[in-house]
Amino acid sequence: MISAGTKASRMAAYGLLASLILPVMLGAASAASAAEIDEDGIFDPISIIVTGGGNLAPPASDKVQAQQILLIDQGLGERVENRLRDAAGLVQFRRSDSRSAHPTSQGMTLRGLGGNASARALVMLDGVPQADPFGGWIAWSAYDAVRLGGIAVTRGGGSGADGAGALAGTIAMQSVMTDGFDASLAYGSRNSWDMAASMGTKLGSGAVTVDGRYSRGDGFVPTIAGQRGAVDRAAPYIQGGLGVRMRFDTGAHSRIEASLRGFRDSRDRGVDYSESKISGTDASLRWVSDAPDAAQWTALAFVQWRDMDSGFASVGAGRGTVGPALAQHVPATGLGLRAELRPLIGGAHPLRLGADWRRTIGRTDEGYFFNAATPPVAGRQRVAGGSSDVIGAFAEISDAADGDGLSWTLSGRVDRWWLGSGYRKEDNIGGTNISDATFAARSGWEGSGRAGLRWQDGALALRGAAYRGWRLPTLNELYRPFRVGPDATAANENLTPERLWGGDVGVEWAKNGASLSITAFSNRLSGAIANVTLGTGPGNFPGIGFVAAGATYSRRENLNAIVSKGVELAGAYDFGIMRAAISYALTDAEVRASGTSAALNGKDPAQIARHSASFSLQSQSAGPLGGFTTLRYIGKQQEDDIGQLQLGDAWTLDAGLHWRLGTRLTVEVRGENMFDELVPAAISSTGIIERATPRTLWVGLRIVG
Repeated sequence: MISAGTKASRMAAYGLLASLILPVMLGAASAASAAEIDEDGIFDPISIIVTGGGNLAPPASDKVQAQQILLIDQGLGERVENRLRDAAGLVQFRRSDSRSAHPTSQGMTLRGLGGNASARALVMLDGVPQADPFGGWIAWSAYDAVRLGGIAVTRGGGSGADGAGALAGTIAMQSVMTDGFDASLAYGSRNSWDMAASMGTKLGSGAVTVDGRYSRGDGFVPTIAGQRGAVDRAAPYIQGGLGVRMRFDTGAHSRIEASLRGFRDSRDRGVDYSESKISGTDASLRWVSDAPDAAQWTALAFVQWRDMDSGFASVGAGRGTVGPALAQHVPATGLGLRAELRPLIGGAHPLRLGADWRRTIGRTDEGYFFNAATPPVAGRQRVAGGSSDVIGAFAEISDAADGDGLSWTLSGRVDRWWLGSGYRKEDNIGGTNISDATFAARSGWEGSGRAGLRWQDGALALRGAAYRGWRLPTLNELYRPFRVGPDATAANENLTPERLWGGDVGVEWAKNGASLSITAFSNRLSGAIANVTLGTGPGNFPGIGFVAAGATYSRRENLNAIVSKGVELAGAYDFGIMRAAISYALTDAEVRASGTSAALNGKDPAQIARHSASFSLQSQSAGPLGGFTTLRYIGKQQEDDIGQLQLGDAWTLDAGLHWRLGTRLTVEVRGENMFDELVPAAISSTGIIERATPRTLWVGLRIVG
């Protein structure tokens, strides 16, 4: 643990560094880009997002809920998921990023609706849902090679227009079409390299863009100093992706957009037998018509392929020996269709009508009970999987035009869901069958919706919304057991959908380049799916097999509820050459549980911090010098469901400077976690602490053509 005196001294150092960087950014003289300030001098972050591909324009009706726009400056080692940490209260389950976290631990949620790694926020790229078809986690490294114009974070669910699954909110990433060429090359700590390039040009009456990125590093030792043994070593990573996007204009206000991208991610967990590899290919085709004086519509089709190979290790006492515990292969496919119509009524588009369908298919193929041969060979095999379908229709009507006065919105959605026949089979390899279970197909109906009001008078606005949402259990939660170190968690084929009722009220103020938003919320997530501890090893447990002495056995269960309430604050001030932004979230979440989960009743959900905050300064000058500094805080949180293991709080500081050499070349330096703060990311049942990224320094070049 870090003493209060040490923390105070580090806070003083953070302030000192900010005071050194700030004059450099202020001294970079010059006016801010006119694109960032409207004619009244009010900062409008929405205008910065360039729609190079995607859906119809974001509706004004979403303003009845709290929104935050994050601008993206990719390259030079920057990570999309780390940029999202500037939206306080947004949780990715683990504090580590995609260079060291296990791929299955990178879900996404907000407002204290934690419990497991499946995303409870709906994450989209250009209107296409991005959760893994099988597991519901997010492959964040896949978006480092996508040229993003910005990310819109909408807190609170229920709108329905984007599909089912938006319990905690919606995170909409928007790509841009490059006109010309830009590239970056950076070298960083621990022999890390990061290379990115984007090239675009006109193609007949349309355009084409090619984006790519490659990054690698020798990595750091995840286990903290003082707990390491002979088996611990650095955890390297190699990641890359390539994408092609094309736009073909079919009229003055209509176009066809096609996208094809692929990625591959290989990372290690710092001991032998712990490598994970995940690859994916996504394709989408969209036809959009958005004439301002006619009915608007869009039609979308997409397909996603995912393939993951993952190893889990068993580390001996004293961390002196290591062997394989589990080897998994997880292929999955996602398919989807979506259509939306906005008819022209009285010169506006107040009505939205649409329907969508999504299908997921996947399985896990596992080897375990390894022998002592060289190399070790699995003695048993487990295969489990299934399929799911969701078909839904939605309608939204609103009087939510921009400007003063009262506006309102009302939306509703109805979904029909199916779970196909699931299965889980276990065999002694080359021998007898251990179990062969099949699970009956199920289906049901679910509804979601949102009602909201917004009143605006000049710089001041008041808003409120009530909503209902739901989420179908993933195939991973239903059928796939997993292990983290020696701890094991069984699947549960009887899980039922999660259902959320919630609401929020807020006040916003914006004038002369300054903005402030304060929101109070209250949510109840009934049937919340969580990993519930049911026993400890040694012994054989149903659905998972052998669990070692001292390790925990858990199973996924539907809790009675997670009840969450809190306050969110977001503010920004734009003063010409600089922009300051702050985000803070206070989250008071509590588990309601009974029966086999009764031990969790009244406890905090796992992986949810009560306090989180971010403060940043960003230069906006056209001069040769510029930079940024970002200070983040994450409060202490529980690692496990029963509250016996706690992750301490942490302050981290990122900062960077750039120097433009002419119109095409820029030299940059950047640092992550500048003061090398210990950020605990996980604790095992035996007390072994895993850390997130330590201090990482980068130096590099950017070229614009």
